[in-house]
Amino acid sequence: MTEEDTPVNKPSTARLNLFFFAAFVIFSILIFRLAFVQFVEGPELTYMETSRNTKDIPLAPVRGPIYDATGEVALAYSEPVQSLYVLLYEDYRNDERRQEAEELAHDLAAVFKQFNPGDKEQPDAEEIIKRLDLKSQKAHGYTPRLVKSDLTTKEIAYFMEKKAEYPGAMVLEENIRKYDPDGVAVQVIGYTREFKGQQENLDKYIEISKAEATERDPGLRYTQQEKVGVDGLELQYQEELRGRSGYQSIDINSRNLPEGTMKQTPPEKGYSLVSTINKEIQMAAQEAITDELRRLPKAITGYAVAMEVDTGNVVAMASMPDYDPNDWDYDKIKYVFRNGTTESFPPNDAKPSRAESVVLLGSVIKPLSVLIGLKEGLFTAGQTYHDQGYAVLGKDGRQVKNSHSAYNGSITARRAIEKSSNAFMIDMVGKRLLSKYGSEGIDIWDKHMKEFGLGVSTGVDLPNEFLGRLEYTNKDESALTRLAFASFGQQAKYTTMQLAQYTTMLANKGKRMEPHLVKEIRDADGNVVKEIKPKVLNEVDFADAHWNEVHKGMVTKVSSFDGFPYDYARKTGTSEQGTGPNKKENGVFIAFAPRDNPKLAVAVVVPEGGFGSVSASPIARKIFDAYDEVYGLDGTPKGKKDEGKNKE
Repeated sequence: MTEEDTPVNKPSTARLNLFFFAAFVIFSILIFRLAFVQFVEGPELTYMETSRNTKDIPLAPVRGPIYDATGEVALAYSEPVQSLYVLLYEDYRNDERRQEAEELAHDLAAVFKQFNPGDKEQPDAEEIIKRLDLKSQKAHGYTPRLVKSDLTTKEIAYFMEKKAEYPGAMVLEENIRKYDPDGVAVQVIGYTREFKGQQENLDKYIEISKAEATERDPGLRYTQQEKVGVDGLELQYQEELRGRSGYQSIDINSRNLPEGTMKQTPPEKGYSLVSTINKEIQMAAQEAITDELRRLPKAITGYAVAMEVDTGNVVAMASMPDYDPNDWDYDKIKYVFRNGTTESFPPNDAKPSRAESVVLLGSVIKPLSVLIGLKEGLFTAGQTYHDQGYAVLGKDGRQVKNSHSAYNGSITARRAIEKSSNAFMIDMVGKRLLSKYGSEGIDIWDKHMKEFGLGVSTGVDLPNEFLGRLEYTNKDESALTRLAFASFGQQAKYTTMQLAQYTTMLANKGKRMEPHLVKEIRDADGNVVKEIKPKVLNEVDFADAHWNEVHKGMVTKVSSFDGFPYDYARKTGTSEQGTGPNKKENGVFIAFAPRDNPKLAVAVVVPEGGFGSVSASPIARKIFDAYDEVYGLDGTPKGKKDEGKNKE
């Protein structure tokens, strides 16, 4: 058989015809469908896309309350109010339409004046025009414009009755933030401001603003006018307090203007916080500071923190003077809105460096200096030191004196704390650390300070915590000078909260408790969703005998505690800033009680208050007394005892 005779398999004509017919049918269907979509459904789909787009407009959520430690006294809460909004159904950018808007504004202004005669705070026609934002410079065209908040009962009834005469006008329920009228711990609670004003100020809201464009859940979207936390617990627990936004769903046309009826989904209430602050103890602390500031010639600010030794709960945290968060004006409060965890300066002070809220600790550091000396083997508990009233620094024979150049004679470490001997601390701690470790003695000192929470975050649940100013790290001074002055409290500045945490460690013998200002988070139905439990951040290992030696030295005579019914450990301090006529003395005081079974630690700082025994200790005494009344330093509230006697 030749090549030409080789058989070839060819598809049959019937199969080819079937294939081409099937392909023709499929393509015909596709072409028909495309034509139908383009010419029949196309206009309707285009209209739905451009003319009937649905927008969800967020409604501010109901912010949860903040309670005091009893769970009954609201320190911050949201109060419902009715507000008038106007939805713009037309484009008012041309002159004819603008005239209609101006007529509406004059009409509304007349209504407000009718129901509020003589009230100059009512918006006039010009102000209403601004609020209507006719050119949509502040909000989208479909966004309802807030015309007036907190309508009166008569205004609400009027607009509800005249609804047909005011197309687009809506009376909506909103919430305004209120605070305890007694001004309880206002710097701790913080305050709220409009979200719009915080988008470039605080990291939390900068991130939220960036995420707004991709946020699909309308419940998590913020409105520009929504009030958000700016400081204190209001900022720290913003997400928990906020709740979820409600929203209004409305169709908009190609001009970005609303069409049809608006559907509303109500907002959800945020969680509530139960703080550790007890109002009764807090008010006692605030009043005590205020009383002292009236009495002291130079002091204009004061700070106090009272912290439970076993739990870390902060039962009082006072910063005076304070401000009214219900009437917030930054220019009025810019020097006093900070608290005992932050750095701030007093009002009307041309040289703020002379009286910061964080001050040199002075002699209250001496119990820790002695602990370090005993731990590092620089001396023993029974070893004596001859205190001639001063210590000598350097080859030039410079003298650093005790307060009042006091001559203490032969003293042990315990007596050095009691007598507040600068000389002992310099010669027995500062110089000996340098002798043992050389310049690395600075690092040893720094390590011990930070183990006690001095120079590091306390872990407190408040924003913007200041970590302190560690002047002993300044290499412009010699290691000898830095260690010598650090040993008696003249080389670092710390916050009152850091000082309270340190005092708590002295009381419980080495456990650094995390300070808490919130102990429970509850949902809108009152169910506990989170309980903040005590937390130990770190522990230090010191011999029990060393702790006992230091506690026995904390017995300085303090007249403001005369008649105090408990044995208590305490240390006064007077830190100095400046020299000569510019010399300033800051009052500092720490204490815990009872001595053998400590319940409460208190730290007080009064910048430019003079001696701590005079300016700061009376404040601490009143805080201890208030705690004894409410909770009982021995476990039995004295207030309840008195109630029982009265009933009898």
